[in-house]
Amino acid sequence: MRIGCFHVHDPVPELNEPYAFASLEPWIDVNGVGSLVLKELETRLDATELAVLSRPGRFYDYTRYRPTIRIGDGIRDLSIPTTHLHYATRKGRNDIILLRLLEPHATSEFYVDSVVKILKTLGTKRYVLLGSMYDMVPHTRPLLISGYGMGKKTRGEVRKAHALPLVHHGPSSIVNLITKRLADAGIDALALVVSLPQYVVMEEDHLGKVRLLEVLNMLYDIPVDTEDFDRALEQRKLIGEKVDDSPQIKALLPQLEKAYELRLQTAEAEGAPRTTSDMEDMLWSVTEKDIGKA
Repeated sequence: MRIGCFHVHDPVPELNEPYAFASLEPWIDVNGVGSLVLKELETRLDATELAVLSRPGRFYDYTRYRPTIRIGDGIRDLSIPTTHLHYATRKGRNDIILLRLLEPHATSEFYVDSVVKILKTLGTKRYVLLGSMYDMVPHTRPLLISGYGMGKKTRGEVRKAHALPLVHHGPSSIVNLITKRLADAGIDALALVVSLPQYVVMEEDHLGKVRLLEVLNMLYDIPVDTEDFDRALEQRKLIGEKVDDSPQIKALLPQLEKAYELRLQTAEAEGAPRTTSDMEDMLWSVTEKDIGKA
């Protein structure tokens, strides 16, 4: 079966008012945070592949998104970059759709139209774009979440997540048109982006991953695995050790911490809720709390 540019596996499931979670590489996927979250949810929820692009080369330049090869006594495997759609059912709760999006290089309008069409066909109730960006924030404070919601319910969820307003005027990705098209069609749509310290560069940022998962736990009852939590704490410890060995960053930290506090105070004065002490304890202290092991 074809829906737009997607080949959809039969039979197409009947989903219960699903929530769609999406990440977007490489536009808002600094340190791979959004991709990590989506991969984690695919594994944890035992998600099933539902659809894949029928001809990904129509959209992607393979000199920019390189295929990966496995050679051993000849070519054993060749993996071509594409967009997969997975789904998972949850008894008594909204089902889940997972989309790891790659920014298209060509025929972008058809790509956007196809994603919107398949999500509408599946009866999507809410679309949540998850991502990360570099920001002037210190690693010694809880990572900030910024976001926006399109629709009354989603604006309430952004506020519940203690997200700061996400304001941007400038270059963007055509894939953001998916969010707007879905909102225009009456589907709740929001974006949640975690801010990462500019001086921390890594392939897999577990601090950012846990921060986004904590928000998904709060809003959509998706548990945070204690193993992820422990891995994030260990990573934070290693970052602190490396910063201690860097006089330049160490000297900059007090300024970043001061700017962080001023930023929260300004947002609070404008009506944004401040990060709660419970959230801070969960993310930045080793505790015996049960945070919902998967």
